[in-house]
Amino acid sequence: MEPATPFSRLDDFPRAIVHFDGDAFFASVEQALDPSLKGRPLVTGKERGIIACASYEAKKRGIKRGVALWEAQRMCPDLVVLPSDYETYSLYSKRMFDIVRRFTPMVEEYSIDEGFADLTGLRRLHQGSYAQIARAIQAAVRDELDLGISVGLSLSKSLAKLASKFRKPAGFTPVAGRHIHLFLQRRALADVWGFGPNTVALLQKHGMTTPYDFVVRPQAWADRWMGKIGRELWSELRGDAVYPVTTEEKSSFASVSKCKTFTAPETNPDYVYAKLVRNVESAFIKLRRHKLRARVMAIALRRQDFDQQALGARLSRPTSATHEVLPLLRPLFDAIAEPGAEYRGTMVLLERLEADAGEQLDLFEDRLSIDAMQRASRAIDAVNALFGKHRVALGTSLFLSHHRRTARDEAPRRKTDLLPGETARRRLHLPKMLVRV
Repeated sequence: MEPATPFSRLDDFPRAIVHFDGDAFFASVEQALDPSLKGRPLVTGKERGIIACASYEAKKRGIKRGVALWEAQRMCPDLVVLPSDYETYSLYSKRMFDIVRRFTPMVEEYSIDEGFADLTGLRRLHQGSYAQIARAIQAAVRDELDLGISVGLSLSKSLAKLASKFRKPAGFTPVAGRHIHLFLQRRALADVWGFGPNTVALLQKHGMTTPYDFVVRPQAWADRWMGKIGRELWSELRGDAVYPVTTEEKSSFASVSKCKTFTAPETNPDYVYAKLVRNVESAFIKLRRHKLRARVMAIALRRQDFDQQALGARLSRPTSATHEVLPLLRPLFDAIAEPGAEYRGTMVLLERLEADAGEQLDLFEDRLSIDAMQRASRAIDAVNALFGKHRVALGTSLFLSHHRRTARDEAPRRKTDLLPGETARRRLHLPKMLVRV
C-alpha cells in the first residue's frame, strides 16, 4: 500500500460550477399546483403500482421510491397517491432551466430535475460573489415556481454534485478550493457521483472510507486500479475540472430503450405483444429523430413476480425503419412468452447504434422494399408530428383497448381537466393550478 500524502488547495474558485437538484421534484410540482397538498405525505406513481417519487413528508414516514403502493399505504394510511403527470413535470422542468439560463448561458440539462451551470467570470455581471449568484438562482426557482432545489457550488461537476446532496432539501453548500480537503473528509465513498457499489468495495478493501482517502493517493494508483474513470474522478475531486458543462442536447447514444409498465397485470398475449410493438414504434421514432440506425434489437417481458425473460438478435442490416424489424419481433416474442403467465411490463432495447448517413448497399438485398419501408416511416413521422404521437400506428395497437381497467388507470388531472378548445391530443403546453380565489 502506497503512503498517503496531505492534500489541500490555496485557491477558492478558479472555476465556479453549480449543480442544482429538484427536491422530490414530481411530488413538489403536485404540491405547487395544489396548495392543499402541502405538508401532507404524497407520492406519485399510481399508474405503476410502485412509488415514482415521494414528498419529504412521506419520506419522514419511511416511504421511499420503488416501494409498492400497498406497502406504502399500510405504513401511512393517510398517504395521498397520484398518477404521474409527466407532461406537467416536463413543463416545470423547462421553466426551471429557463430561470437558470437567465443567470448564465452555460447550462447543462442532466435530467428532468437536475442540471449543471458554469458561473465562471460572471461576478462582475451580477455584481456579487459566486455564492450570491447561486443563492439567487435558488431563490428565483422558489419564488417563481414554488419549488425547492438543493444547490452545490464548487470547482468541478463532481464536487458540485457531491455538495448539492449534502444538505437536502432546499440546501446550499459552497465548497471553495481551500476547503475541498475538509469537505471530502465528511462524505462517504458511496456519495461520489461515479462510485458504484463495486468501486466502493474495491476502495474499502484498500483501507479507504472517504473521498479524501482516495484523492490523497497518487494519481498513478487511481489509474492502475480504476483506469480512465479513476484518473478523471481523482482530478475532479481535487478541484481540477475534467468534465465540461455541456449545453448541447444529447445526440450520441450507446443504446435506446423503451419500456412500459402495465396498470394491471395482463395474461392476454395479444395485449402484451401489442405493448411490445408500441415500445418498438417509440424506440424507432427516437432513432429517426436523432438520425441513428440500430444493428441489434433485444426484447424483455417482465412477469408480475418481477422475474424477467429477455432475448435479442442481430439485425441483417442496420436500420431505422420500424417495419423492417417486425418480421423478427414476433419470433422473439413467441420464444419467451409463457402461456397464462401474468405480465406487468415490456421493454425493447436497441444497441450497436450508428449514424444514419449513407449506407453500404448489398448486392442481394431487396432495395425496393427497404426504400419503401423507410419512406413509410418518414411519412408516419410527418403525420404524427402534426396530429400527435402514435396517431398513425401499426394495426396491433387495436389490441391496446383490450385491457382490464383498474383504479391505476386514473389519468393525471391535467389530461382530463382541459382548457376551452383543448383535446386529448392537442393541448396548450400550460400547467393548471388548483387554487380557490
